[in-house]
Amino acid sequence: MENSKITTVIFDLGGVLIDWSPEYVYLKEFRGDREKMDWFLEHVCAWDWNVNQDAGYPLEKATKERIAMFPEYEELIKMYYGRWEEMLGFTHLDTLKILKELVDNPDYRVLALTNWSGETFPVALEKFPWLQWFEGILVSGDEGTRKPFKEIYDLMLDRYHINPAEAVFIDDSLNNVEGCKRSGIAGIHFKNAKTLAVQLRTLGVHVTLQ
Repeated sequence: MENSKITTVIFDLGGVLIDWSPEYVYLKEFRGDREKMDWFLEHVCAWDWNVNQDAGYPLEKATKERIAMFPEYEELIKMYYGRWEEMLGFTHLDTLKILKELVDNPDYRVLALTNWSGETFPVALEKFPWLQWFEGILVSGDEGTRKPFKEIYDLMLDRYHINPAEAVFIDDSLNNVEGCKRSGIAGIHFKNAKTLAVQLRTLGVHVTLQ
């Protein structure tokens, strides 16, 4: 189904443009024992704990509380945010080509909406200069809410004066894509850059990556 006029393209960052994984720190710390590492990341520094910080919970407070729960893992817990920069990997270059093409096209506004701690996002800004290409970036940790809650999509629309009927949002999380639809924004569940290019063209967005 073709959208008559998409004028705003909104990108998620982690998983779409930026590679990020706690494994870069913890697989070494667990001496390559993936089973032990997976247990730690599922039960101690678990995903739901991390996303709480994405919604603005203070890193120092979160770390202290987790140490109180698992004192035997104190040093490993401190590494989660103490060595957070090491968890940042590479740029997804094929997706970056799409981003650059859209940024260079005056027909489109290009923004970003990311679940990210406001305390760690400045590290990403320093590491990835191309983040400056965006007209604006809404960082969940600065707003006290996160995807997939409707509040953050509505905030994005309001802050940047976006018509939801003319916008598309790209995210590697299906839950986050479903969330944007509740605010009237078209959503693309990101798999890879080539598929993304096809999906954007289906919506009438001009990209040349094959």
